[in-house]
Amino acid sequence: MDKIKEFETEIGYIKEDRIKKDACYLIEKLPEYFFNVPASSSGKYHPIYASKEKGLLKHTKAAVRIAHELLENPIIGNCYSATEKDIIIFGLIIHDGFKMGEKKQIHTIAEHPLISMEFVEKNKNNLSLNEHELDFLERVIASHMGIWNKNYQGKEILPIPETKEEILVHICDYLASRKCISFEFDDSFNRVARPFR
Repeated sequence: MDKIKEFETEIGYIKEDRIKKDACYLIEKLPEYFFNVPASSSGKYHPIYASKEKGLLKHTKAAVRIAHELLENPIIGNCYSATEKDIIIFGLIIHDGFKMGEKKQIHTIAEHPLISMEFVEKNKNNLSLNEHELDFLERVIASHMGIWNKNYQGKEILPIPETKEEILVHICDYLASRKCISFEFDDSFNRVARPFR
């Protein structure tokens, strides 16, 4: 499987070459299952297109496309620097990279945002990101679940989004998980063709 090709369109949204290279480096290290499993093991929490094979990949592509559309709108996009926009896209590409754990489990792992954040931290010496940019990336990943920040025992384990970039990443992930919002994909599943209205 060519993991980079799966994210060709989304990587293309990133403007800075160094951040593109960083994204490619981490995409190559994502677990194989990420590219094949549904976004929701129960099918209750995502649209139909995300509840089947390759659903997690499609959910991720939809979240990235939502971010791209919002950031291209000057009213929203002008609130972020070019580097912040790139890191938001980067964060959304890998936010659910370990949704079922480092080694595939049967169901979603509640701590998956922290696993993805730790994945970035473990690989930081191979990335071009400076300390501030790395912190930015880790925060948007760790807080992407929003108010759904508790484990299965009801204990709070994830941070709530607080900054504008954390809130935007959460909104994109949230909208991509709504059953009332759908996307059409081309036959190769390589890109989101367009939102379905």
